Amino acid sequence: MAGLVNDNWRPAPHPARAARDCPLRTAACALSGQARSVRTARDFTFATLRRWRTAHSSQDITLVVSELVTNALRHALPEPGATGPPGQVLLGLLEYGPWLLCAVKDPSEVAPVPRPPGSLAETGRGLQMICALSDQWGYTKPSDAGKTVWAIFTVRRASSSPARF
Repeated sequence: MAGLVNDNWRPAPHPARAARDCPLRTAACALSGQARSVRTARDFTFATLRRWRTAHSSQDITLVVSELVTNALRHALPEPGATGPPGQVLLGLLEYGPWLLCAVKDPSEVAPVPRPPGSLAETGRGLQMICALSDQWGYTKPSDAGKTVWAIFTVRRASSSPARF
């Protein structure tokens, strides 16, 4: 209010304009179809976020990446021993301004569908967790080339010095 009274008021910058002043950062990782790929994806994501100084939100982001990769491995790859190409899972991270996009590409033509898990089920909550922890999630239209499931986060930079109160 003091800014309005003293004629010093400036509107907050539009997020897209603010992002123009920030570099576009990308990182990608090809994953095998084995269970250890989930850990590889977590380690890759955590290290990348640390390098990009977004460590304060890295736990939620890393958990979402873990769920995206787990879903791709569990539901999108051919069964062991199946004929045809083995398929590959790709993880991509893109940071632009205050936004971070996590994307997992898989060879499946089947769209992800959240479904309510049974009360005693040990699986079935992945998409619910992704929805709860990310700002938005979705997927590209499935085709012969597969699909990409993505989640977007709004992130802030971790400060290099401790906060003072």
